[in-house]
Amino acid sequence: MTISIEEIRKDFPILDSGIIYMDSAATSLTPEPVLNAVQEYYRNYNANVGRGVHRLTQIASQKYEDAHRKVAKFIGAKPQEIIFTKNTTEGINIVASGIGLKKGDKVVFSLWEHHSNLLPWIRAKNKFGVELEVVKPIEGKDKTRCELEVSDFEEVIDERTKIVAITHVSNALGVMLPVREISRLCRENNTLLLVDAAQSVPHMPVDVNDLGCDFLAFSGHKMLGPTGTGGLAVKEELMEEIEPLTVGGGAVEDASFVDYSLTGTYERFECGTPNIAGALGLGAAVEYLEKIGMEKVKAREEKLGKQLIEGLQEMDQIEIYGYGSEAFELGRRIGTVSFTVQGMNSNDVAIRLDREAGIIVRSGHHCCIPLMKYLGLDAEGTVRASVYLYNTEAEVERFLEVVEKIGKG
Repeated sequence: MTISIEEIRKDFPILDSGIIYMDSAATSLTPEPVLNAVQEYYRNYNANVGRGVHRLTQIASQKYEDAHRKVAKFIGAKPQEIIFTKNTTEGINIVASGIGLKKGDKVVFSLWEHHSNLLPWIRAKNKFGVELEVVKPIEGKDKTRCELEVSDFEEVIDERTKIVAITHVSNALGVMLPVREISRLCRENNTLLLVDAAQSVPHMPVDVNDLGCDFLAFSGHKMLGPTGTGGLAVKEELMEEIEPLTVGGGAVEDASFVDYSLTGTYERFECGTPNIAGALGLGAAVEYLEKIGMEKVKAREEKLGKQLIEGLQEMDQIEIYGYGSEAFELGRRIGTVSFTVQGMNSNDVAIRLDREAGIIVRSGHHCCIPLMKYLGLDAEGTVRASVYLYNTEAEVERFLEVVEKIGKG
């Protein structure tokens, strides 16, 4: 089905306010069908799920189950393999605290990681005595590109490695790790693999089986869904081996005053009343993306991303971080671009873009302080522009015009 950019933009009335929104890597905009799904729940069948036999709870429970199925299918998982979370951060914490790490285990992650895929492992080191190993680019490479390849991981993944926890796409650089190849290394060493897919699930087709990962975490608010929603895919055979982050109502098969037995499904991780409206909104977001087609979303973003990078590359006063536009052809990039303007603080650039042209971008460390220190940008970070399915070529052109003006002083 062909859906024009004009039709898509009608679903995002916030764009009528005159802004050019290029901060989707932080939080995407929310289309009307998603808002309608949330409002429909509160207006027509507001009830708890799985805790009653009356008509409202039956409707709510069925739609909640439907949302599980939709989201699972979207990433190639089984419905029983999807845990609804409030964000990627919670999903990673569930794994880090629940897989039974102990002294002597090794955890491998990369220089590119968001704090959400860094802090949980540092806490595990302090709590359990595990060893942490960070994969960094080989010395001598161009630091601004910050390249990481499979060979960099071959040096550190071994039989002592309990889990490799890596981002699929860097939120700060917009560049991709070769997850399938890293998955092969993990299998060869009997190592678990967790993928932070917060920046990939919204932008391209993602299949957990194709990636070969054991865990995959993502956020709803980056893929047109409500804030406070997300998912963690867990291989079915590992589900009962993970200790839930919290326990309580709705998670047990039986309980007494001295013990309890948890359910064998995702419900063991979703104790208490879940974000029902948010889950239904996430299901609606998945339907919206599927209606457009993720291959089309990816192609659209690649076109805009190339325009963005190639325009910035023509400006002498601009430094781009991460791979160039050629990485789109290699399947190693999305339309998220980090850059600096010579002689200017990144926050000042972002403020001027907003004030002078209503262009909304992100600036700072992007929750990647170790990466920014590596790049020598720990004082000011970068400006990050990120395009999505509702952006246009005219918006990118306007962005480039204003950046060039700012760069010239």
